[in-house]
Amino acid sequence: MFNVEGNLFSNQRKNVTEQLNDGIRILQGQVHKQKKVLHFCHTDCKFLDAGPIIDYFTMVANWINSHPNDVVTIILGNGDCTPVSAFKDPLQKSGLASLAYIPPKVPMRLDDWPTLGELIDSGKRVIIFMDYKADQTRVPYVLNQFSQLWETPFSPTNRSFPCNTDRPSKLDSDTALNTMYITNHNLNTGLRLQKPKVEFLLPHILLLPITNGMNGYGSLGKSVAICSAIWNHPPNVLLVDFYEFGLGSVFEVAAIANGVVYSGKCCDVWGNSDS
Repeated sequence: MFNVEGNLFSNQRKNVTEQLNDGIRILQGQVHKQKKVLHFCHTDCKFLDAGPIIDYFTMVANWINSHPNDVVTIILGNGDCTPVSAFKDPLQKSGLASLAYIPPKVPMRLDDWPTLGELIDSGKRVIIFMDYKADQTRVPYVLNQFSQLWETPFSPTNRSFPCNTDRPSKLDSDTALNTMYITNHNLNTGLRLQKPKVEFLLPHILLLPITNGMNGYGSLGKSVAICSAIWNHPPNVLLVDFYEFGLGSVFEVAAIANGVVYSGKCCDVWGNSDS
């Protein structure tokens, strides 16, 4: 998720290095082709173009190499259904491929995944998922997302944030119970243009302190509690916009879900942090 200064489609305020420094460990973005080069974009590169994916991957790899006790997950939205082979070059040249985890089986179920300590000891501290066109027989370190990580409703505009399975479709409950999942807790609001007639979804900025909060209707804390009760374990990924709104509440929710205490301090909504 990206910050392009002055762009309405941005859904973060900070660049990826600052996000990682603050404690973010899951990175997600949509990829599109721009003049035959893979870029991170929002819906379409004409609305928000965050640049070539190799630049972003290199920043992430540099951070990971300087933080040997951290694990980072990257979720790639393959917006143009580009063949997975096209991602090999930027992943290899950035250095991420050599850090990427290759699972021993496909699909991996809930109890199959290694612990953070095991990933750190192995040196394979990056887990890469792709939603469409992943093929682990061809690129074994780009993992098929929807067979191993399902999602609640995508691009939500409903403040109740229902915790049902959405992607992949027709996922049976037994499989869902035994698979990692994402809660999409990034509230959107519509923007309608008359010329051309089109409607966009943008982050609902005014409600961010509540949406990212610990308690109350529409809060991340309440949503995680509901999802945990339904699926017998907390979400494995909390997808939010502008994580610093709530002054650390996003991290506190994650800590509680993992049975630990959050003692950090994050973040000033204007861009300062002390984590």
